[in-house]
Amino acid sequence: MADSPTTALKRSEDQLENSHNSNLENGAPATGNGLSTDEPALKRVRLDEPNRPRERIKGVAPIKEEYLILNPGQSAPVGEEPAVDDDAAEGQAYDPRDQQQNSQQGGKRKKQKGQNKEREFGTFSDAVRLCNSVAWTPEFSPRPCKFGDRCNALHDIRKYLSEGRRPDLETFGGKCPVYETHGTCSSGWRCLYVRSHMEEVEREDGRKELVLKGDSSKTTDDEPGEARLGVVNVVPPHVKIELSKKKTVWEKSERYLEWMAKDTELARKHYHKKKDDTSEQNDYRAQYVEPPFKPSEKRKVYFGPETPVLAPLTTQGNLPFRRLCVELGAQVTYSEMALGLPLLQGQKADWTLMRAHESEITPPRFNPSGPVVQGYDNSKDLKFGVQITAHAPWIAVKATEALTRFLPHLRVVDLNCGCPVDMIYKSGAGSALLDAPAKLERMIRGMNVVSGEVPITTKIRMGVKDDKLTAQKLIERLALGSADTREQLGAPGCAAVTLHGRTRQQRYTKAADYNYIAQCAVAIKEYNRERDAVADTIKEPDESTLPNGGKMYFIGNGDLYSHVDYYNQLEKTGVDALMLGRGPLIKPWLFSEIEQGQYLDKSAAERLTYVEKFARYGMEAWGSDELGINYTRRFMLEWLSFFTRYIPIGLLEHLPPVLNDRPPAYRARDDLETLLTSKNYKDWIKISEMFLGPAPPNFKFQPKHKSNSYEIEAEG
Repeated sequence: MADSPTTALKRSEDQLENSHNSNLENGAPATGNGLSTDEPALKRVRLDEPNRPRERIKGVAPIKEEYLILNPGQSAPVGEEPAVDDDAAEGQAYDPRDQQQNSQQGGKRKKQKGQNKEREFGTFSDAVRLCNSVAWTPEFSPRPCKFGDRCNALHDIRKYLSEGRRPDLETFGGKCPVYETHGTCSSGWRCLYVRSHMEEVEREDGRKELVLKGDSSKTTDDEPGEARLGVVNVVPPHVKIELSKKKTVWEKSERYLEWMAKDTELARKHYHKKKDDTSEQNDYRAQYVEPPFKPSEKRKVYFGPETPVLAPLTTQGNLPFRRLCVELGAQVTYSEMALGLPLLQGQKADWTLMRAHESEITPPRFNPSGPVVQGYDNSKDLKFGVQITAHAPWIAVKATEALTRFLPHLRVVDLNCGCPVDMIYKSGAGSALLDAPAKLERMIRGMNVVSGEVPITTKIRMGVKDDKLTAQKLIERLALGSADTREQLGAPGCAAVTLHGRTRQQRYTKAADYNYIAQCAVAIKEYNRERDAVADTIKEPDESTLPNGGKMYFIGNGDLYSHVDYYNQLEKTGVDALMLGRGPLIKPWLFSEIEQGQYLDKSAAERLTYVEKFARYGMEAWGSDELGINYTRRFMLEWLSFFTRYIPIGLLEHLPPVLNDRPPAYRARDDLETLLTSKNYKDWIKISEMFLGPAPPNFKFQPKHKSNSYEIEAEG
């Protein structure tokens, strides 16, 4: 069982007092799974120094003096210019190797700023497309081609292997990672390691037939890549087709939305009536009509100190990355945020975001003496939930019914009310909902009604503007309902609220405000007590239909980058659990540090193994064909834009590390570690090629932030 937060925090503080010691106790570092590995004494890192450390400079990572690179005449380190916004990309330093290259070309380096908003990734596909009718079958036994003579794809497997695609890759020893793990490869003949799991068999008539090893022929989907080994929540193509053609029948949503429209109009009249208006026609209580049905009983969930939560992360929070984090100790995960309307339109890209790895549907760790609600069954719980956003209640309600109907493995459905991106905000979704509490309440109520046994949660920010913090009042409304209608409707049914300690206006330019999170934690406990106290006088649904028997969990979020941060904020705020976002992107073993209560100084070689695992997991999720491998490459490069921000613990004078600190110019402990700190996206591509082979000629990658890109500007 994991240590209590107090015990782990005390151990962390003791470590800090002993001259910045690392994760090494008697020389043996802990690996990502918590086990010790024997290493040579030279690899053991000692963080205690005989000299007194220099004073810490705010905003500048405290690199030890012997690793600093100072320019002539420079006496003190200066941190890199901070990134404009973590909604864009991380890191703004240029790479010295690019500067050298620029000077050799007689050009002048032009540093760019801002976001690359319309990025392109090129096209990556085979030279000639192989027809699906032969993609997974033996050479002489193709399936019928539904296009017949009109098909313009290739049906000759031998010609495809020799002319239709590039040669097999040599990474991983030329052996298909998917086949080596599962004994079969879902990419079939398109696999870029296919020669490692194919053979030529001589038949009785003397003909030689090419066949695939394993049971690749079991793939029968009309769309390649729909079924992936170890992946769950795969929605069949016919479901998405029915959604796109608007043929799906909404058994619950239509009836409830019809009632909601009438109830909303009734509440509007009641709210705007004159003070001297005593007629029953505009009185909400007198005209109130019960909804057509009540919420179903929800599955109980649990959030506690020993369940660190991986935040929903757009782009970076993909299946391979979540799988890596679960392996390293993440206890709760979320899909990338999906837009509600494209889900209802059956768009393949948005439904693909809802997929999970089988490791994410295992129960999370929990402490029986923690904040466990009565009736909680850990064996029925799972780690994976999905997050959506919507600008209108009908979209949120119907999308929730679709998700809970077509996805069998869901912990919760979370409504995003914190996304600060302009496109989302201006549409009325994301953080725009913070200024529309009535609409948000209707969304949560409707989602709760149609979600079956799946609980509904939400993630919010402190407010839209810095001078108008609305989260505390919003939390009260989510816990108890509107003061005008709670007597009739009861609580909205929100099982948990996650609060990011920033406003939309702040984005990531200021530190998360955990003092405000602590105030809200105190308030939410009072709301839970108040709801219990008035349960006999307020007309609420049956207790069995309330999420968690009436308890609303509260999770804090923002700027957590070490186990010390984690346990400090748990103690300081009194929240039930904490959510981590950017921290795991930079060091995914942060979950292991939290579990073990100590710093883990990962060597460059160990960090590179995580990149290798991402490559393997990406091919299992997206395929080992040309398309799948370069999807993996694209998302690996997105992740590396964060991963390369990591500063090894052994190079720091002061602990704990601070997430928003930017390092001065420094040299790492070896060449590989230097490569893994590069901010040049061209180096990231080199790293990807170690495991995914050469990038195809037409592959493009533009970093989210222009400061990671380089142009040559001719002088004069």
